[in-house]
Amino acid sequence: MSVPVSLDELPEQIAGFGPHAYLVTVGDDGRPKVTSVSVIWQEMRLKAGAGRRTAQNVRGNGQVALLWPAPVPGEHALLVDGQGAVEDDPDSGLVIFIQPAKAVLHVTTPARA
Repeated sequence: MSVPVSLDELPEQIAGFGPHAYLVTVGDDGRPKVTSVSVIWQEMRLKAGAGRRTAQNVRGNGQVALLWPAPVPGEHALLVDGQGAVEDDPDSGLVIFIQPAKAVLHVTTPARA
């Protein structure tokens, strides 16, 4: 079950889940790559550090997703879809700025035998 989160509410939701999320990108070969990142809200965008392969994926296909897992099974996780762009920060190396496009709170449906 999903509950839409308005982009105006997103900073508050992210603050509640904390700075650590999983970033999903897609390589040129179509395979997904998932990495853990720390994110901050900065000027209406999300900012996260990036490794070389993650940055390469974002440069090739800017569509990204962020996932904050549910803190407790049965509670909501936060999912954010957006457009990423890579920048080289002289102080911290490669960073990805993500412009959120859509966000939802999602409860995982239990598997059935």
